[in-house]
Amino acid sequence: MMKEEVVLVNEQGDAIGTMEKLEAHKKGLLHLAFSVLLYRETKEGREFLLQKRAECKYHSKGKWSNTCCSHPRVNEAIDSAGVRRLAEEMGITGIQAEQFDNLGWFIYQAELENGLSEHEQDYILLANTPDVRFELNPEEVSDIQWWSETKIKQTLAVSPTVFSVWFETVYSKVIQFLDKK
Repeated sequence: MMKEEVVLVNEQGDAIGTMEKLEAHKKGLLHLAFSVLLYRETKEGREFLLQKRAECKYHSKGKWSNTCCSHPRVNEAIDSAGVRRLAEEMGITGIQAEQFDNLGWFIYQAELENGLSEHEQDYILLANTPDVRFELNPEEVSDIQWWSETKIKQTLAVSPTVFSVWFETVYSKVIQFLDKK
């Protein structure tokens, strides 16, 4: 199996090299990432498609998070990487890169379990997908559910640790964007 590499970046987002993914997480080096969040409008309000990370993941296992997240490959556009990972993690096909609203990026750093660290320049990709079908990859995802804004807000207030460390920031930026539309 080929080892996956991440694109290392500086604080301005300029690519400065590559490194094997696990090694970058051990060293806490800043690298490119993206978070995809799919939503739909219902009579009751907006709902967001969240995944529960598989128990076999090397970090953040069993945590609820955005629809999918990962790292672009070398010379891969962020929106194309989002389409690729939706198919690989969730079995979601039929979404085109043009459907994404790219909300820009933020940088975060967080200590994780197993001596690992996330230090990512994380792009947020958002798409309104009212009728989406999925087939979960059990190596990546253990569950998937549509969550209402109310349920997310209540869970973040009472039990924020059920979510991945990056989720609250991603979700907050998505809500700010949608509320301005």
